[in-house]
Amino acid sequence: MAYPLVIFLLFLFLLYWVPLRAQNLQTYIVHVRPDELPGAYFPLTKLHRHLSFLEQVILTEEEEEEGGGARLTENEAAALQASPGIVSIRPDRRFELHTTYSYKFLGLNISPGGAWAKSGLGRGSIIGVLDTGVWPESPSFSDHQMPPLPSRWQGVCQDGENFNSSSCNRKLIGARFYSKGHRANYPTNPPASSSSLLEYMSPRDAHGHGTHTASTAAGTTVNGASVFGLGTGVAQGMAPEAHVAVYKVCWFNGCYSSDILAGMDDAIQDGVGILSLSLGGFPIPLFEDSIAIGSFRATERGVAVICAAGNNGPVPSSVANEAPWVTTVGASTMDRRFPMFLRLGNGRILYGESMYPGNRYSKNGGGKKALELVHESGGSKGAEYCLKGSLSRARVAGKMVVCDRGINGRAEKGEAVKEAGGAAMVLANAEINLQEDSVDVHVLPATMIGFKESTELKKYINSTRRPVGQLVYGGTTVGRARAPAVALFSSRGPSMTNPSVLKPDVIAPGVNIIAAWPDNLGPTSLPDDLRRSNFTVLSGTSMACPHVSGITALVRSAHPSWSPAAVRSAIMTTADVVDHYGKPIMDGRDRAGLFAIGAGHVNPTKAMDPGLVYDIEPNDYITHLCTLGYSHLEIFTIAHRNTNCNETLHRNNNFSLNYPSISIAFKQNSTRVMIQRKLTNVGTPNSTYAAQVVAPRGVKVSVTPAVLTFKEVTESKSFQVRFKSTKRMAVQGSATGEGYLIWKDTSKGKYKVRSPISVSWTS
Repeated sequence: MAYPLVIFLLFLFLLYWVPLRAQNLQTYIVHVRPDELPGAYFPLTKLHRHLSFLEQVILTEEEEEEGGGARLTENEAAALQASPGIVSIRPDRRFELHTTYSYKFLGLNISPGGAWAKSGLGRGSIIGVLDTGVWPESPSFSDHQMPPLPSRWQGVCQDGENFNSSSCNRKLIGARFYSKGHRANYPTNPPASSSSLLEYMSPRDAHGHGTHTASTAAGTTVNGASVFGLGTGVAQGMAPEAHVAVYKVCWFNGCYSSDILAGMDDAIQDGVGILSLSLGGFPIPLFEDSIAIGSFRATERGVAVICAAGNNGPVPSSVANEAPWVTTVGASTMDRRFPMFLRLGNGRILYGESMYPGNRYSKNGGGKKALELVHESGGSKGAEYCLKGSLSRARVAGKMVVCDRGINGRAEKGEAVKEAGGAAMVLANAEINLQEDSVDVHVLPATMIGFKESTELKKYINSTRRPVGQLVYGGTTVGRARAPAVALFSSRGPSMTNPSVLKPDVIAPGVNIIAAWPDNLGPTSLPDDLRRSNFTVLSGTSMACPHVSGITALVRSAHPSWSPAAVRSAIMTTADVVDHYGKPIMDGRDRAGLFAIGAGHVNPTKAMDPGLVYDIEPNDYITHLCTLGYSHLEIFTIAHRNTNCNETLHRNNNFSLNYPSISIAFKQNSTRVMIQRKLTNVGTPNSTYAAQVVAPRGVKVSVTPAVLTFKEVTESKSFQVRFKSTKRMAVQGSATGEGYLIWKDTSKGKYKVRSPISVSWTS
């Protein structure tokens, strides 16, 4: 009878202790080693729910049913970490959210040999989008002519605020929302008076990001789409006939890892084939990265996971979502432009861009007269950045205000100018922004100019007593600019936590992407922007990610038996390394390096038929983690498997991950490295391929055998690549070198299977 007494005493203790500790609580994800995993599939959130008896008492029954983590103080977390059976305790991290033309830019069309024809427009694929939710009434989610739901679909359309089961259809086949992590870190809803923090406790999107990304991946055909007349055309996602399932894991205060894990867990069980995550942060070790942990489980179940590389470029080693079992996507530009020129009083014309509806501006007489230019107006700190409330109405009213990039958002600067009575704005790039040209649908006439033009503008302003400028609307232009090029903001490699794998994997359109938008938001997302449009423009690797998610759906629709690794290989080995003019892809003023573009720019038509693929089994990733020196507990945290790395590496002597790209590091006093790869024929029988190598400077490269012959489809052949660093280069201590390996089809001349080679010298 002592056991009930213990429970009663513990209850009394918690009754008085819990309120005292509440002010110091933080949410943690507690990962234990269960004595026995029930069944073939054990959901991640349930695994994280197997807490000690004390934690189960602290958690309410409702919290346990929702899944997620435990609320602990720092000392409690440290004490629990030392308890038997505890694998890891991780803080519930917050992650940030990272068209009418892009499908055309990528060569997607209905021609007989194209990717859309071969894949049936992605028919049968299900893309799970983890983001801010969805605006189901958007025309991009109409189910007109959509096929029935796939029989494997097990998901739901979850009821919630302004959302019910009728919100879903044959296009938007499922929707869920996850608020445990969000609620733990922000227990109350935003005040009703705070329109900037509007939120729905349902899958409904209050912020637009999720609606935009979901429609980019698989939006249905919408004729006459535009943003107030700009970018007019037919809006379509990459896979127009793929189904979409939405998992709302992001809120006004970010995306918490416990919610992300719960969403991924449900998506896997629901039956999605592709997971698209346009979110992330900075690089962290894989065993601390909830996205890496959740995506490993997805990969084991045959679900391809596509992630954004992050927007922290051009800083080296800033790439996020580095796990080798996910496809990591950087951002590129397109050749569509929205010119808005600035004519100065001295006759000079500066090039700028804007998506302010200049057609309406011109019709209403705007731009016909020059306005006085002002910069650093008012006495408040931050006036040069046009921070809210920093501008003096007496000095800016009726004038064109020059606002420096930085600190606050681009559209927010325009709102600050408008509130102070300014008539127009020039957004001036700083040196760090160079010529980057992400446009906005500004609330007043405005243009953004590059750093070179900014320098000239400020010299002009300082050279005359009354500087003036006039905005000249240029409409929409296509095909005149070199593209693709690397977006300046796109995060770069090398991978900080896993340099033996080249990241990002590929780049895809991520600048000035027009896609679906909620009816409750203005196109700038600003609270006081009362304009409404079914579409708006956004930039970021968040926009690049769903392009590749949709392309992955196309490849999987055409090749449903291919593994996630085989699909990624097809996309990587067929990627372009030249722009539409046949010249090298650029990164600012320089030729783009591998740490910016990975294997290159996605080419969906070629990806449908790559000839050969580098396939990877889930067990291979475990062996790879062993080669990186991960501990038993660290691997268990990621894979939920007991692993003896000594035995694993003994069985897999000279193991190297069968990745489509090659990344080599010569350590101090090391001049030779050998790797192994295996190719599987997915092209034609009786085919022969010959190796062609362009070696990185300072390295000799040999391939054995140099010729591979495949008699059958699905036949696999292995080869070795040996690298020898020259003595001269090693002494000089060059940091990196780049080259590539191509397997060229010599029998029919149809295929070229390209792998980038990155070499580094480290001490």
